[in-house]
Amino acid sequence: MEGAADNRAKSLSAPTTATSATTATTTTTASTIAEKWGFPLQELYRMAFTFYKQNSGKAIHLSYEDNLKLIAFKQQASLGPFNTTHAPALGVLDVIGRDRQQHWQLLGDISREQAMEGFIDLLDTMCSAFRPYIEAVRQNRDTTLKADLKRMEQEKEERTKREREQKELLEEGYKEELQRRQLQDALNKQTYQQFKLYAEKQFPGNPEQQAVLIHQLQREHYHQYMQQLHMHNQNQEREKEKDKECVQGLMQSQSQVQGQGQGQSQGNNNNNPSDLTNAMENLQLNEFEAQQHGQGQLQLQEGPIQSLENDHVAGDEYDDYVMIRPAKIWTRPDIEQFKTEVSAGDGDGVITIGHGDTVTVRVPTNSNGKCIFWEFATDNYDIGFGIYFEWAKPVTNEVTVHVSDSDEDEDCVDEDYLSTTEDLESGGSLSQHQDRHALNNPSVAAAKAPISIIVPIYRRECYNEVYVGSHSYPGEGVYLLKFDNSYSIWRSKTLYYRVYYER
Repeated sequence: MEGAADNRAKSLSAPTTATSATTATTTTTASTIAEKWGFPLQELYRMAFTFYKQNSGKAIHLSYEDNLKLIAFKQQASLGPFNTTHAPALGVLDVIGRDRQQHWQLLGDISREQAMEGFIDLLDTMCSAFRPYIEAVRQNRDTTLKADLKRMEQEKEERTKREREQKELLEEGYKEELQRRQLQDALNKQTYQQFKLYAEKQFPGNPEQQAVLIHQLQREHYHQYMQQLHMHNQNQEREKEKDKECVQGLMQSQSQVQGQGQGQSQGNNNNNPSDLTNAMENLQLNEFEAQQHGQGQLQLQEGPIQSLENDHVAGDEYDDYVMIRPAKIWTRPDIEQFKTEVSAGDGDGVITIGHGDTVTVRVPTNSNGKCIFWEFATDNYDIGFGIYFEWAKPVTNEVTVHVSDSDEDEDCVDEDYLSTTEDLESGGSLSQHQDRHALNNPSVAAAKAPISIIVPIYRRECYNEVYVGSHSYPGEGVYLLKFDNSYSIWRSKTLYYRVYYER
C-alpha cells in the first residue's frame, strides 16, 4: 500500500515539475527575444508572420521544404501540438496537405512560444530583408515615441505658461483694483462731510436719498479727479518731449560749431560756449516754469478736488480744498402768471422739448454779475432738470440753447458730453457717459474743459408750481442748465424758462 502511494505521488509530481521547467524556459526565451530584437515575442511574431504573408513569392523566394517548416511553426504557434483526432481528413491526392501534417508532427510537444521563436529564427535565416524591416519598424517606433514625448512636454510647458500668465493677470488685476479702491476711499474721505451737508440740504429728512446722492457725487468726483490727473500726466509727457527735442537741437548746434574747423576767428569760438551755456540755463529755467505752470493748472482744474498727494501729507486738513457753494432752490405757486409773462416776451422764451430730447441752455458768467438766477415751469408733465458748471473762459456773452437727441452724432460737444442715459429718478450719471465718450474719442476728451456738478439731474414736478433757484459764481465759466426729456418715449414737453444774473 505504501509503495502504491509513493508511485501515485511521483506520478503527480512529475507533470508539475515538467510544467515549471517549461514555464521557466518560456520566460527565458521571451526575455532573450526582447533583448535581441527590441520587441516582445508575440508582437515580433505578428510582425514576422505579416512580413512573410505579404512578401511570400514576391520579395521572399523560399524552397518547398522551408515553406513547409514555416507553416508547421505557424500551425504549432496557433493550434498547439499536432493531434490526429482533430486533424482534418486528407484526400488521396493531397500531397501538400500530407507533407504539412508530417512537418507539423515532427515538431512534437514544443510550446507555442518556442514555435513562435522558431518561426522568427527560420525567417531571419532564410530572408535577409527581414532584419532590416524589423530595424526600420523599431526606429519608426522610437521616433514616434520621442515625438510623442516631446509633444507632451511642449503641451505641459504651454499649459504651465498659460496658468502662470493667468495667475499674473489675476494678481495684476487684483493690485489695480486694490489701488483703485484705496484711491477712491481716500477721495471719499476728503469729500464726505461736504457732500453730506449738500445732500442734507437737497433732501432734508430723507437719509436714503441723501445716501444715493452722496454716492453719486463721490463717484463723479473720483472720475473727474482721474481724468484731470491723466490730462496732467499727458501735459508733463509733452513737456518732457519738447525739452528733449530742444536739448537734441542744442547738441546738434554744438556739434556743428565744433566741426567748423580752426579757420574761424578766435572771438567767434569764444562766444559759442557762452551762448550754449546761456541757452542751457534758459532751457532749465523754462522747464522749471513749465513744471510750475503745469502744477498750478492742475490745481486750478481740480476745483473742489484736493490732490491725493496732499491727503497723504496733510491727513484730514482741507486748507487747499476749493469749495463750490451749493445752489439754493425753492418754488412759488404763481405758475400761470409766470407762463403768461414768459409767453408775452418778458422772459427768455418758450421751448418745446421733443420726446427723447435733451435741451442744454449755456449761460456764460457776466463780468458785472456775481450770482445767477433761473426759473422754469412746464405744462401738465414733469421734466428732468440739473445744472453744471464748465470751467472754461466764455467765448461769448450770449445765452445759447442746444438740443440733442438719440439720433444725433456721437461727436456733439455740449449735449453728448453731458447727457445721461440712466433713469432720472435715481439722478444722472455724467461720469459713465464721459468715460465712454473719452474712450471712443480720446482727442476730443482731452480738449474738454473740466465740469463740476452743482445740481444733479432729477425729474421735477414743475407743472404745479414754478421752480426757482440761484447760485453764486464760483469763478469764470459757463453754466449748463439741462432740461432732460430723454426718459419720455412718446410725449413732448412745453418748457417756460427765464435766466438772469444779479449785480
